[in-house]
Amino acid sequence: MEQSQNKTNLNSEEIARYARHISLPEIGIKGQEKLKTSSVACIGTGGLGSPLLIYLAAAGLGRIGIVDFDVVEYSNLQRQIIHTTNSIGILKTDSAKQQILKLNPSCRVDLFNQKLTNINALEILKTYDLICDCSDNFPTRYLINDACLILNKPNIYGSIAKFEGQVSVFNLKEDSPNYRDLIPTPPPKELIPSCSEAGVMGILPGIIGTIQAAEAIKIITNIGDPLNGRLLTFNALKMQFKELKLKSNPENKNIHKLIDYQNFCSEVKVKNELDYDVQSISIKELKILLTQSPNKIQLIDVRNPNEYNQCSISGSRLIPLSTIESGEAINEIKNLTTTKNLYILCKSGKRSLRALKHLYKFGIRGINIKGGIDAWHNENISQN
Repeated sequence: MEQSQNKTNLNSEEIARYARHISLPEIGIKGQEKLKTSSVACIGTGGLGSPLLIYLAAAGLGRIGIVDFDVVEYSNLQRQIIHTTNSIGILKTDSAKQQILKLNPSCRVDLFNQKLTNINALEILKTYDLICDCSDNFPTRYLINDACLILNKPNIYGSIAKFEGQVSVFNLKEDSPNYRDLIPTPPPKELIPSCSEAGVMGILPGIIGTIQAAEAIKIITNIGDPLNGRLLTFNALKMQFKELKLKSNPENKNIHKLIDYQNFCSEVKVKNELDYDVQSISIKELKILLTQSPNKIQLIDVRNPNEYNQCSISGSRLIPLSTIESGEAINEIKNLTTTKNLYILCKSGKRSLRALKHLYKFGIRGINIKGGIDAWHNENISQN
């Protein structure tokens, strides 16, 4: 029998605020009380963390912990909807707390203005019921996963890239899969483009982060069928959801201590017949070459056209990475480099490395520009 409102620890304002929850038989007063007395830690206050935090606060979650060390920038506002223009330059955690308390003053918000590391993770996460992985990099994902295994905490995972996202619930039960069952070893760091390089559709993290929030509410109130053992993928261009089954490998649960996850992810290198030692030079060295021997250099920029149009190095030629990997630009590059040495750059040096490894298949060798356009800008700023 449903608990009566007279015996609930919800006050009259809370009963009014959460009336639409309470009217759901699956949640009711009992479920709303569980939300009020539960806690969730959210790692990351960006695209995924923004909708998750807003909806958990709106749902009446009693306590939220936020872990982030970044500040709000203009480029965040396209998708990180918990922040506003007035938040530019302030800590994301502070900005998020302001918005949460405007929405729900009863929510307790704990701030951890620091990077989650193997040193502090267990101490930060141990008092929370659920952990939500809203991070954007592999070292942090493995760290969160392993900390949840050690602490026996459910891990609600989400990730996004370009137009695609995925969600799952790890470590919910004793036989549940974890992140290492999805990705046993991290991909080579040099081949992973960042969000700023690859781009992301602004609405995408809103969809994925909201699904993460839904899973948290379901687990706390013990309703429905969580994404335990299932990976939900979403493609915004096709407007299509797919579901993949995940199996648990007992060997992937054998985690007893946290490690240095930056090194763990950096140690993975591309290992195949096309792997070779790509020669690289710095921006300073490139500037010297452009001054002393400009006619001997063919500088190719493999970023996207919109990136190139915003800023580029004088004399560089735009040939996007996609046209190299599709084979479309191979003959053009061969013709351009018959009498010149090939140098390739991108935003940070990752896509240029991918381009050089692909070109090697066709007998084309070149030199990578370390740091790319980012390093070019930093060099120019330091000289001013």
